[in-house]
Formats: sequence, structure tokens, C-alpha cells
Amino acid sequence: MKRILITGGAGFIGSNFIRYIIKKYPKYQIINLDKLTYCGNLDNLKGIKSKNYHFVKGDICNKKLVDSLVSKCDCIINFAACTHVDRSILDATDFIKTNIYGTNVLLEAAKKHKVSKFIQISTDEVYGSTLKGSFKEGDPLEPNSPYSASKAAGDLLALSYFTTHKIPVIITRSSNNFGSYQYPEKLMPLFITNAYEGRQLPIYGDGKNVRDWIYVVDNCRAIDKVWHKGKAGQVYNIGAGNEETNMKITKLILKHLKRGQELIKYVADRPGHDRRYSLNCNKLKKLGWKPIWKFEDALKETVNWFLENELWWQKIKKKKKQYSKYYQKQYGCSK
Repeated sequence: MKRILITGGAGFIGSNFIRYIIKKYPKYQIINLDKLTYCGNLDNLKGIKSKNYHFVKGDICNKKLVDSLVSKCDCIINFAACTHVDRSILDATDFIKTNIYGTNVLLEAAKKHKVSKFIQISTDEVYGSTLKGSFKEGDPLEPNSPYSASKAAGDLLALSYFTTHKIPVIITRSSNNFGSYQYPEKLMPLFITNAYEGRQLPIYGDGKNVRDWIYVVDNCRAIDKVWHKGKAGQVYNIGAGNEETNMKITKLILKHLKRGQELIKYVADRPGHDRRYSLNCNKLKKLGWKPIWKFEDALKETVNWFLENELWWQKIKKKKKQYSKYYQKQYGCSK
């Protein structure tokens, strides 16, 4: 029986992964450690009744707590991270602390207790931007934001523990995820909920920045595959080959919600805004994984989820002290 410490499991991808694992491996024992910052939400895990699932509120930077939890586990899957680029531009302090120091605390505990696997969840943003071709796992890391720089540092730290201490580290770098339970400051949930309410959709620059979009369920499947079949000391890119401009995504959302393009509002571009992300995922596919969700079907599923779960996101948007001031300052439009 596997005993897993999942950090950041109350966030978007982490909570989806926990639901996926409980359904596929009901006998696995899961400890979910989450600090419950602004984007950590226990509502993301409502309905989970497994006796093998346990939640612990806490910070991965807390050495004593992490040590006690890792001593009970065989494996660590680290989703815990500060992730929003815009927030990192305003103040990178929490990103440095969580994404680098917090990762170090987990690695030290993994070394002490000799875990069988350490999965570090990362991002395609560590590679930087490219106008041509697709990034492979061995390409240089050239992050362009404080967020992506902190994730790149965490990746390199994790790989150093594999080389130096033989910690069985595996790193996954996924493209832009979307799906249920995504915090509504990210592009898709922000635009879906704004369009539903008849509010403006703020597009950075000319809207032609390109991202590869992957449905969160396919990412969970990929992490599962890497966890069970991947090789220690390796990095695996995770992408679905759905490269679309932000403008096209915006227009598709408006089409699904039957809203007009007059809701689109162009705002000043983000500093250091990467133009295009693209991943070569052949290494992962050799393990036997491929995406099963078609982009249009997954987008429709996502839009429908937000329409059917209005109470979930309205509760978040009503937290005006921590959300709306940031929202108005960053996006230059009314709530």
C-alpha cells in the first residue's frame, strides 16, 4: 500500500489530482498538506469521503511539520507553489520562499526518510519564450518572470538532490492547465466568469501570445504515468498540442456563453510577457501517455462546470479585501 504526501492539494491541479488518485487507487493513503493561502480552497475537495484521505493545514516551509509527515509516507508529490505571474511581478517574496525554500525543506525530509519517489510539479514557463519550435527537456532554462525563475530554481535544486544524494526525483513541466476548480484570476476562469456576468475581459497587449492548453484531467493522467513509470533523475514535459492565442481563447469563451466581443478590453501588456510556449512531449509519450480530451470538448466541459458551480466562484470573487483591489489595479478595469 502506498502512502503519499501531496502538498498544495487544496489548489487547482492538486485537488483535481487527489480526486483522480482516490478514484483510481482507492487503497492508496493520502495526506494533503496545504497552507490554505488565497488560492487554496477546501471547497475544492468537498465530497471526498475516503477513509484513506487526510487533510493537514500547514506550510511546506515548516521543517518540523514536514519532517513528521514525511516520516509516515513513501512518496512526495509537490504541487505547493505560488504560481501567478502578475503577483510575482508585484512582489516576489512569497514565490522565493515557497517555491525554493519550501522545496528544499521537502527535499531534506525526503533525504532523511528515504522516500521512494519525489515528484516535483513544475511549469513550461521555466524555458522562457520561443517563436519557433518546441522545448525539449534538456533545453536551457531561461525564465522571464520572478515566478518562473523561482520554479526553475526549485527544479535545479531538486535535480541536484538526485545527483548528490540519490533522492529519486522526477520533474514534470506542464503547459497551461484549465478545468474545474481553477482560481478565477487565471485567464480561462476569469474570462468565463466575467463574460457570464457581462463584465469586461482584459486582454494583455495585442492578444496574440500563444499558449499550449491542456485539460487538467489529462495532466493528472500524465503525472500518474510519470509517477509509476518514469525514471528517477528525469524531466518530463506535459502538453496537449493545443497552441492557441489568448485572443482565440477569449473569442471561444464568448461564443460558448453567447456574448458579444464588445466585452473585450485591451490593457497594457504585462512586463516581460512571454510570447509563445511550446513543448515537445515525445519523451512522455514513450511511457504510453497521450491526451484523451479534445480541446473543444474540454473547453465546453470547463465552461459548463463554472456555470453549474456559480456559488463556488462567487464566494471567491466576493472576498474584496484580498481580490478586487488586486484585480482592478492589475487589469485596469472595473470589477
